[in-house]
Amino acid sequence: MKKTLLLAFICSLVTFGLNAQITSVGIIGSATQGAWDNDTDMIQNDTNPDLWNLTVVLTDGECKFRADDDWVVNWGSAEFPMGVGVQDGDNIPVVCGKYDIDFNSATGEYNFTLIPEIGIIGSATPNGWDSDIDMCNDPNDPNKFYITIDLVAGEAKFRKDDDWAVNWGSPDFPTGIGVQDGDNILVDKAGEYFVMLDTMTGAYSFEENITYETIGIIGDATEGGWDTDTDLDQDANDANLWSATVLLNNGEAKFRANDDWEFDWGNTGFPMDTALLKGPNIPIDSGNYIVSFNTETLIYNFIEVVDFTSIGIIGDATPGGWTDDTDMNQDPDNNSMWNLRIVLADGEAKFRADDDWLWNWGSGDFPAGIGELDGANIPVTAGEYIIDFNSITGAYNFREIIVFDTVGIIGTGSEFGNWDDDVLLEKDPDNEFHFSGVVNLVDGEIKFRANQDWTVNWGEEAFPMGVGTQDGPNILCVGGTYKASILTDTGEYGFTDPSSTVDIVDPAYVNVYPNPTEALLNIDLSADEFSGNIHIMIYDLSGRKMYNQHRSFNTNMTVDVSDLPIGTYFLQINSEKHMIGKKFNVIK
Repeated sequence: MKKTLLLAFICSLVTFGLNAQITSVGIIGSATQGAWDNDTDMIQNDTNPDLWNLTVVLTDGECKFRADDDWVVNWGSAEFPMGVGVQDGDNIPVVCGKYDIDFNSATGEYNFTLIPEIGIIGSATPNGWDSDIDMCNDPNDPNKFYITIDLVAGEAKFRKDDDWAVNWGSPDFPTGIGVQDGDNILVDKAGEYFVMLDTMTGAYSFEENITYETIGIIGDATEGGWDTDTDLDQDANDANLWSATVLLNNGEAKFRANDDWEFDWGNTGFPMDTALLKGPNIPIDSGNYIVSFNTETLIYNFIEVVDFTSIGIIGDATPGGWTDDTDMNQDPDNNSMWNLRIVLADGEAKFRADDDWLWNWGSGDFPAGIGELDGANIPVTAGEYIIDFNSITGAYNFREIIVFDTVGIIGTGSEFGNWDDDVLLEKDPDNEFHFSGVVNLVDGEIKFRANQDWTVNWGEEAFPMGVGTQDGPNILCVGGTYKASILTDTGEYGFTDPSSTVDIVDPAYVNVYPNPTEALLNIDLSADEFSGNIHIMIYDLSGRKMYNQHRSFNTNMTVDVSDLPIGTYFLQINSEKHMIGKKFNVIK
């Protein structure tokens, strides 16, 4: 307890010292126009340097405050519209609107005061004619406002500043041109609507958001013919996405909602196209397919599932050249996943099935990409790699393997207390990427480095566990005796009690797919003994935490990474007894 209190006191002194040097405070996040890339700077108070203010339009999303355009000092909290931000706290959840924001960099206190501009009012709205429901301002166009709202059959109008001095109306629905003191808008059907208004032109629209109980595929190409739908499964993280593995015959098919012809979609393209409401039947070639349909974008896709006897890599970058395939290993739990550890030369390569060019995949991207049938050769840089390939999606990833002779801990917090001498860890005889050992630390700073040299080193401020990155910040350690562990292929490290049963798990025991991914990352933990509550975190290559969530354990989980920029990321999963890390890539 004394050590904890002392650390808290030291941290408060450090925070005070950093606060005294702050030259700017900004707001950053998905709710801001700069997203997570650029701060929107606040204005410092003339008389009190701790007080900052900003008037800004925000969208639905998240944000944080940070100092000097850097993550060294940042504030966050799960509270909105007011709260007290703490160092490295949660992202602040934001509801769209125009706000006057006040922030105190000394205390972390913040307040988002909504500035009402345009609202919708009327008997069709939840508040009736008594009060407005404020709309959100488009951050890219000050004249456009929008809202998603539940309406009943009735009447509505738009007005400015909660007052009738400026208002728009028209008898037309669901689209029209509102005019000053115009007629009430006649909403003729209850439902959830996405409503938009352009105050410059008066143009408005009410677009109904329809919720479907089921989405199925029907037609003479399906088992149920034109009489019975074959239902698709709704994605747990995207309510608009539906999919299933379906055996189809030569024939025709359509998608429809709720086992009824009120909503049905089709088009002439196969295996992929954008469906049209009441469109033509989709021509189907027989086969076993992963069928997907997005009710928002109306894009459908039929990906054929083929059980290949073998998948190999071939090309002048491989040992067999363009003559002989080097066969990959099939995942016993997922027939579409293949992997291989291999030494490659500078050159080109492709994936192909069953030692034949009938099925082959390539792309001009390296080290990760989506292989296309009969696509371009993959340009390869010499090195030793672990290659992952998905024979359904064509997604591939070349993960370079670097095996180090030694890995040690160095720094003022180490036993030697300097930045010259390493405390060497032991290499795991069963995992060449895993180094561990019992170490004595003092309060200070440390890093991991390879081969007693700074060419390759890992750091990240988090302690006692985190994901170190190349040339990352020093680890701020607390004195004590620890079992130190690091996985050099992921940078994941941990400092635990020497008698603790917490283990860093071999990344081979977790499967993440598709990798690379565009939106959803599936996590398969069925091969290991995780249980209870788990903590999922995602870091970028700079060590910045991009995702942070606590969940109950499930052998199969999905994380939505669609908001992450293109790049390489580290997935870290912690439980009471296990800790595991995995690299993955995001593409667009």
